Amino acid sequence: MFIISKDTPAYYITSVTNNRLAVFQKAKMKGLVCDALNEARNSAPLLLFAYVVMSDHFHLLLGTARKPSEALRYVNGISSHRVIGFLKDRGYDSSLEKLRHQEGKNRYRHSLWDHHPNLKLITDEDVFIQKVNYIHQNPVRAGLVTDAKTYRWSSVRCWLGCMNDDEPLLMDLSEIRWHSRKA
Repeated sequence: MFIISKDTPAYYITSVTNNRLAVFQKAKMKGLVCDALNEARNSAPLLLFAYVVMSDHFHLLLGTARKPSEALRYVNGISSHRVIGFLKDRGYDSSLEKLRHQEGKNRYRHSLWDHHPNLKLITDEDVFIQKVNYIHQNPVRAGLVTDAKTYRWSSVRCWLGCMNDDEPLLMDLSEIRWHSRKA
């Protein structure tokens, strides 16, 4: 069980694409990110509590015993590897060119993510719920939908208990042990 506290904070992560490129406009690319997040969950291991994938960024709430930098490395590393690999395999050279950067010590030529991710530690259940609501309302604020539960690439339906049979990514909500509220 995961307890949201100062000793075991949840991580609120916002990762933005390099130059805010709208890499995730199409459903295939959003699905690729969801698959990568699921792979990161299983590899790290991580508990996923909330997410939304937008055209040029994603927000996550997760729990793990790993250090924040390690969790971020799994999430952004695996998603970057999968997306750049997909673009290379499909010959999307113009997209790859937009993600090109000077080759570094690791010999990487492309960078999916901005190198200044936003990671905050969440130690309070009320703040945790505020972040969940912020994540779920992101597509509404962006004008993509009028009702958050109609946006496919979000965990809102998991939180409402009305999941589709083909949810892109399931959440680990049963792993949270609440102090002050009921799930």
